Amino acid sequence: MRLVSGIDNPMALLTSTEEEISKENYSFLQQYVYKSSGIVLDDSKQYLIEARLLPIVRVEKLRTINDLCTILRTTCPGTLARDVLDAMTTNETLFFRDAVPFKALRQTILPALIAERSASRRLSFWSAAASSGQEAHTLAMMLLEMGLADWKIDLLGTDISEKMVARARAGRYLQIEVNRGLPAQQLVKYFTRDGQEWQIKDEVRRMVSFERFDLRRSMRSFGPFDIVLCRNVLIYFDVPTKQQILNEIAGTLHTRGYLLLGAAETTMNITEAFDRCSIDGASFYQKH
Repeated sequence: MRLVSGIDNPMALLTSTEEEISKENYSFLQQYVYKSSGIVLDDSKQYLIEARLLPIVRVEKLRTINDLCTILRTTCPGTLARDVLDAMTTNETLFFRDAVPFKALRQTILPALIAERSASRRLSFWSAAASSGQEAHTLAMMLLEMGLADWKIDLLGTDISEKMVARARAGRYLQIEVNRGLPAQQLVKYFTRDGQEWQIKDEVRRMVSFERFDLRRSMRSFGPFDIVLCRNVLIYFDVPTKQQILNEIAGTLHTRGYLLLGAAETTMNITEAFDRCSIDGASFYQKH
């Protein structure tokens, strides 16, 4: 999960000054997004809120974002609330995102785990901010390439966005999405062209299950996992929320299990549950 504006000049979306968010409503939206998702939006992010919520205003045939705030304040908006949350947690992901950690997984971490689990022939993974499923499907394809088709593979993908979870389950991607990071050889091998989209094949889809999950909730029922990938989501949380999430993730891992974070994220000075280790040039965090 990653917040992105996707617009060079978001303020150009405003058609009149009356559409600007009032100071009171901006503060309300900051609190609303934080309460709904844990994401912290500082005072510099007003352009982002405007860019993301104005399309909802238009779909709902409202006049301004302030009108949207009135509905969010005074009713139980159901679908509208989910639309707002989805808009503010727009997902940015791609297949084989960041080559270095996947190389480390393929060349060092997974071979060691395969040898260690040779008796049980079972491995478990969690893509904890799965977005539309590319990361989890990347793992599945990698495991198939490593000859683990007959192993028991537990591969879970979760995201806070119901819309993204539905997309991940469908396993259908646009041409521009498969062009981003997916080698042509694996596109041909693991996908089927269906009109303007590419459908991932059942041998990959059946390896992965997707669920909606808020990382701020208890994870006691999850795991135990060998590897958890929780990339590029902690950067949007405050320190207490990061600490809570990381300690919960630690509870889902096998002893000496691995956590992979985004390049700008760390467990240092947040939790002592992990040891940082460099593997083939990639930073992983290993549970004590």
